[in-house]
Amino acid sequence: MNKCAVLSMDCLDDFEAYDHLIEAPLAELGWQVDTVSWRNNAVNWADYHAVIIRTPWDYQEDAPAFLKVLETIENSTAHLENSLAIVRWNIDKQYLQALQQCNVQIVPTLWQDRLGNKQLTVDAINQLFAQLGQEQIVLKPRISANADNTFWLTQHNVKQSLSDINQAFASRDFMVQPFIKSVIEEGEFSLFYFNGQYSHAILKTPKADDFRVQEEHGGSLTSVTPEASLLQHADITMQAILQLQQTPLYARVDFVRHNNGFALMEAELIEPSLYFNMDAESPKRFAEAFVARMQQLTL
Repeated sequence: MNKCAVLSMDCLDDFEAYDHLIEAPLAELGWQVDTVSWRNNAVNWADYHAVIIRTPWDYQEDAPAFLKVLETIENSTAHLENSLAIVRWNIDKQYLQALQQCNVQIVPTLWQDRLGNKQLTVDAINQLFAQLGQEQIVLKPRISANADNTFWLTQHNVKQSLSDINQAFASRDFMVQPFIKSVIEEGEFSLFYFNGQYSHAILKTPKADDFRVQEEHGGSLTSVTPEASLLQHADITMQAILQLQQTPLYARVDFVRHNNGFALMEAELIEPSLYFNMDAESPKRFAEAFVARMQQLTL
């Protein structure tokens, strides 16, 4: 039987993960799955035919070390999915600029360098409100996961958040976006693609008085059939990704309703939850997409 490693983190006790659901369909197709922490330096990656990045949800704490591990895997005999090239491109959210140049509608964004020894002032943040023409904005790192170090600001709470903001972005490049009210009014849509083909979609809704849609922050999930306009935006985004990069094994594209249409929040190509629990056939579709790619490597 072929062996596949699913790349994770040391402990997932505080997270909701569903990758165990792909183990049975992969086994039926001749693949044994081991879950391995990316921080385990004792792993011999050559013991595996393939390594699939899935739940290393602490990688943002040391992105250079994470990339080094992926480089080691890719230099071994194991096949890495998604590839190191895709991860390097996707790890900094400035990839959104490249997608925008390919006619993908993104949420308006101001790109900011890390602060270093500088400090943001209330006046400087007020200028960000003015630049975006918004009364509410969101600041978040360009390399991030799990909504870590994400700040939802109004002009009334800037002062109380200022110290945390300066600490968070002293050594992190960051981005500033308008707060999209539809996130709390409707939610955020996620559409999933395996080997470039649409699989399923969900709507993630935050709990009351929050904007974070992740389950770990109290968000809820609903399976949805995407309306035609949303699916069209998602397909355009995937076509743009395929223009810029090789076809990923998996992709999750997240959209919000904005300005009477849809805007891309993120294209997740590194370690997105694929919510196999929300579509009974999605684990099988994923397994078949993976095996098809592996078979192409041997041709």
